[in-house]
Amino acid sequence: MAGKEGNSSLRPWRHRPKNEVMPPRTVLVLLFDDVQSLDVTGPVEVFAGAGPATGTAGYRVRTASLDGAAVRTSSGLTLVPDHALADAPAPHTLLVPGGQGTRTPDPRLVDWLRTAAPRAERIVSVCTGAILLARAGLLDGRRATTHWAYCAKLAQDHPEIEVDPDPIYVRDGNVATSAGVTAGIDLALALVEEDHGRDVALTIARHLVVFLRRPGNQAQFSAQLAAQTARREPLREVQQWITEHPGHDLSVDSLAARARLSPRHFARAFQSETGLTPGKYVERVRVEHARRLLEDTTDGVEEISRSTGYGTSEAMRRAFLKTLGTSPAEYRRRFHAPRATT
Repeated sequence: MAGKEGNSSLRPWRHRPKNEVMPPRTVLVLLFDDVQSLDVTGPVEVFAGAGPATGTAGYRVRTASLDGAAVRTSSGLTLVPDHALADAPAPHTLLVPGGQGTRTPDPRLVDWLRTAAPRAERIVSVCTGAILLARAGLLDGRRATTHWAYCAKLAQDHPEIEVDPDPIYVRDGNVATSAGVTAGIDLALALVEEDHGRDVALTIARHLVVFLRRPGNQAQFSAQLAAQTARREPLREVQQWITEHPGHDLSVDSLAARARLSPRHFARAFQSETGLTPGKYVERVRVEHARRLLEDTTDGVEEISRSTGYGTSEAMRRAFLKTLGTSPAEYRRRFHAPRATT
């Protein structure tokens, strides 16, 4: 099982001939009491949409619980599985959702994962489903992520796992782990794109009114969410100014003057109240702004680099490689979504 095939979320797991016709892939979704309902239904809706989008069977989605009994989700919904785990079909993709039920799971569930999961071609977790994979030893020696609020505990409880708290999903070999809740939709869309192509995944994304845009190594938080909101009004105003004017002079001296503080005092206060240095905050805002322009416009890279404050396309390229692990040109190739014409 172990063995790293690179950490880039942009690299497909395997290449298939362009015109190869594949039989329906079985997706088995694990169910248990106090599962997070959206961890289940979000990816299931993506996989279910592949059939209409491709004109084929797409995926054969099945659900299973320990004894085949109905489960109650953490939000109070009741889900009725198709199978007991012992009778479930061997899946191509095993999907393990998260939720409160992963905190103190039934030992039989972990035992089943330990013995049965390695037979799946792909193992996928959503949110704290990674905790179940970790308990079963399926993440040992791998890079993984989970909901940001549980990354530290996952790393503490399982030091053999390289826990990355930043990206929305991580692929390592045939195992993929995703961040909180809706990141499971992003990962499911990436799997559909791998299996059936970008056009199919985009059709599903449009039907669900979600974006086929977020690469796996995109941060779980935007810069505004990753940073705390400053308590003092001058610092809050500076945060807003940075967001609205990424192409302006955003040096510490300039921002300090706007806050009417000395540069040294401003830098210390900003980091103390937001949790990020001014430079790091500016860097994240600029990358996000540039990323949106690459996704939504046809503006040239040189023009975008100037409007987002990088000055040169090479400076923006270095920032993208550092933050997203890909160049602006490659990012646009993968995630540009032209607006539909009427």
